[in-house]
Amino acid sequence: MGHDYSIRGFLVKLFMHKGQNDHDQEVYSKTYRNYHLVVATLIAAATFQAGVNPPGGVWQQKTEGKHEVGRAIHGTDPSAFYVFLAFNTLAFSSSMLLIICHTWGFPFFLEVVIAMISMGITYGASVFAITPSYMECQSLLSIAAVPAIVRSLILVCKYVHAKIHNNSKNFHG
Repeated sequence: MGHDYSIRGFLVKLFMHKGQNDHDQEVYSKTYRNYHLVVATLIAAATFQAGVNPPGGVWQQKTEGKHEVGRAIHGTDPSAFYVFLAFNTLAFSSSMLLIICHTWGFPFFLEVVIAMISMGITYGASVFAITPSYMECQSLLSIAAVPAIVRSLILVCKYVHAKIHNNSKNFHG
């Protein structure tokens, strides 16, 4: 069977996680799933830690100006701090989604979901607690939803593509 070097072939392979043959698919399922879990767990841990303990730490005592005790020092530059929070939140929520997807159907899956939800709420509460009160960061909730929305769109596109492909086979064949 020949190789499909088209953009469509690349995207199909990328989004459907299909290898060149059945052996590739089996290797993917057994090996890369474990790698994804390890990497996702490390990313979740690192981004959670960065959200709880922001770069530069938090103000320890009242100072002149608008510094608040317990708020991020890095927040004195609102634009840079927001970029940090946005991308840290995106990485955190992506890794959480990966962990949930890769543990789907495993024993104790309910406990994993409860732990992920609890960790997500703790992350959000911490980020809102350390963010200076003069900064608006409600849009971080939307950013956290991006991975789930994108994955859902991919699944819908795959479903529609399969329906169109099956209908075209039935129509022409």
